[in-house]
Amino acid sequence: MNQSTPYHLISVLMLGVISQIGQVLLLRELLMVFHGNELSIGIILSAWLAWVGLGSRLGARVVDRRGRPVPLLKASAAAVFILLPLTILLIRSLRGFFDVLPGAYLTLPEMLVSCFVLTAPVCLLLGAQFVLLSRIWREKELLRDTTGAGKTYVGEAVGNMFGGILFTFVLVHLVNPFQSSLLITGLMLAAVLLMVPAAAWSGIRLWAAAFLLIFLGMPLFFSLEHLDQWAHRLQWSHSAPQHELVRTTESRHGNIAVLKRHDQYSFFQSGHLVFSTAGPETLIPGLEGQEAVSFAHLAMVQHQDPRRVLLIGGGLRGTLAEILKHPVQELDYIELDRDLIQTARPYVHQDTLEVLESPGINLLHTDARLFVKRARHNYDLIIVDTPDPTTAALNRFYTREFFQEAKDILNPGGVLVTGASSTPDLRGTAIANRNTAVFHTLEDTFSRVLVAGDRFMFYFASNDPEQVSVDPAVLQKRYQERAIKAAGFSGVHYQVLLEESQLRRVNWIVRHHGRSPQAHLHGPPAVPISPGPVLQQVKGRKDLSPVEEAFFINSDFRPIAYYYTLMHWNELTRKDSGDYLKKLLQVQKWWILPLMAAPVIWVLAMRLFGARLGRPMDISFAVTGTAFSTGLCTMILQVALLFAFQNIYGFIYELIGLIVGMFMLGLALGAYGTQRMVHRKSSLRILMLVQVIMGSLAALIGILLPLASGIQSPAAVFALFSGITFSAGIINGVNFPLAAACSMALSRRAEHSTGKIYGAELLGACLGAALASALVAPLFGIVACCILAALANLTAFAVLLAAGRSYEKYTKQVKNQP
Repeated sequence: MNQSTPYHLISVLMLGVISQIGQVLLLRELLMVFHGNELSIGIILSAWLAWVGLGSRLGARVVDRRGRPVPLLKASAAAVFILLPLTILLIRSLRGFFDVLPGAYLTLPEMLVSCFVLTAPVCLLLGAQFVLLSRIWREKELLRDTTGAGKTYVGEAVGNMFGGILFTFVLVHLVNPFQSSLLITGLMLAAVLLMVPAAAWSGIRLWAAAFLLIFLGMPLFFSLEHLDQWAHRLQWSHSAPQHELVRTTESRHGNIAVLKRHDQYSFFQSGHLVFSTAGPETLIPGLEGQEAVSFAHLAMVQHQDPRRVLLIGGGLRGTLAEILKHPVQELDYIELDRDLIQTARPYVHQDTLEVLESPGINLLHTDARLFVKRARHNYDLIIVDTPDPTTAALNRFYTREFFQEAKDILNPGGVLVTGASSTPDLRGTAIANRNTAVFHTLEDTFSRVLVAGDRFMFYFASNDPEQVSVDPAVLQKRYQERAIKAAGFSGVHYQVLLEESQLRRVNWIVRHHGRSPQAHLHGPPAVPISPGPVLQQVKGRKDLSPVEEAFFINSDFRPIAYYYTLMHWNELTRKDSGDYLKKLLQVQKWWILPLMAAPVIWVLAMRLFGARLGRPMDISFAVTGTAFSTGLCTMILQVALLFAFQNIYGFIYELIGLIVGMFMLGLALGAYGTQRMVHRKSSLRILMLVQVIMGSLAALIGILLPLASGIQSPAAVFALFSGITFSAGIINGVNFPLAAACSMALSRRAEHSTGKIYGAELLGACLGAALASALVAPLFGIVACCILAALANLTAFAVLLAAGRSYEKYTKQVKNQP
């Protein structure tokens, strides 16, 4: 091996790889425990970034005092080798530490505590490794400034990019999480152990070490398959103690788990229930089968002659077989995950399997939103049989944009049918808000919308008032004219499903709720003793007040129905959780103004006191604040872009991985270009200019994202999002070496400045992730995320402007000191 080979470069790249893959591994595992709840994504990322930032600060202090970064790096790499798989094991047993009912969600405070406790050990060590590697690079090249930190920053970003692509395209398909963690941490440890003088490694010794590592590691690697299965059983013993875990499968869309109780099989994906069905040995359908039967036959008679039908989800639970009993000539059935179909085949009823092979069935494995947007055929009837919008991903099928896309591919007189769980007379503020929001969103698109149901609410929407109906006599006649024979269902069932007094009440509630400024906080008004007939209520629509769109129109860019669903689930399962989600609804947009003013006021105050003490308190705060605001802005934009990309493009995780890779590529190029091309990196004016550029970019993204929803070409959508993400990465990459150099000009301590700026950037990203995913995106919308990001950089610019007058003077004094 050549003496000039930069051994530390391999370790820097591996730090990026392990940071990216480790983050994704823990994110996926925690999402399973949190039932796929995207609100938790911000909390998970916040915990990760906060601890990595603190780890960089602690690493800077340790290496300043003790020196000898290489032994410290080896010790930390060995610790991560043990701690990462152990953390995965602890996550799978997490619910056992809380007193929660099976199926209940952990509250946001419980998620917060869990994430911060579990991610702390690994993240602290990874954060410290960044500073240690920066010190090693500085010593290797005999540098005295923060150039080593900038090069480490570039190398880590490149490793992040490769790590994301490696996991998305290779590891997730070939190995389980424990094997992935062993592989990447083992490679990191090997790279660190090689950081010795080249003379110590003869060719024979190097090959012998490699052979010994493989010889000892292979049995351990394959034994982790048993550990993975045992850990899954442990996890589901806490989540569903009365069920037996039958099978788990890793899909690119998340872990699939099959659970059995008696003769019922339940299918979960990423911890979220997809559907339940009677097993192949069952002769008489149970409750779940009866629900599917009722849903199918109530939906199919909403159209007088449904020849061409589109079914989104639900086919495996029995809906598909019942639909085909009607005079359907062609049926397109969309099920996103091919692996879900293959996993379910041994456990569903034989009738369902036979229907899947029917010549009139066109089974499609694609994202339904993408399919609807690009459909080449029109349909008489579209049936959406997806789970409730308990996640932002599922919420995509209850939004104004989706309803409009569905309307565009309906034939004249076509009908859209969807549904969601409910309560008798919509009792409970959260469920009333959610189901009313879905109704108003449909009415915003279709001229005639009717609802029905008690514990499950059906929505029937069309522009032809003669098609949809909730009159039992009309629907019974249509059913009987088709001479359908269905086990457990007959025309009489329409009389039971559509009881008149109940129909009047629920239609009255959804039509009158959501029309006052505080309706989302106080629930629907009292129902009259005798509401008028449904058709009379429809005619009286023009006399009602306008709908409060901010809280009762659900959209891709403001998924409020998803938020209400989480509120409802908490009300059902966690009586002790408090009403913190409801309190968050009271947050006002103008609250951001004092938060923007506070840093400017603070820096002016520090400028006054700093002058008396002879220290540049205001300048140091301002420079560190730019790193914090950059992290905040970047992470808010990342969350906004991922949410928007998911809503517009769908579950194409390989492409999302590439988009994240584009960000890391931009980050690396931005930092590298700054290192090579900017000669005076400690210029405060350049740093101020970067804040203006980043704020302008955030505002521009806020303008472009709504326009992107109308793009039909997947290639154009991908190109747009890649370009935006790449640009954001470049600006973020430019900012770090500039802020680190400005901090170095003030303190003249390289590792101290590196840890301080890196930690501040990650802490800002921590706050940005939490704000964007848990508050701003669901309540105020994705565009509001971009506005918040722009305001963050505007504040950073104002703080630099307020503190910048004395910067040049003070840095000259520091430079002239011995």
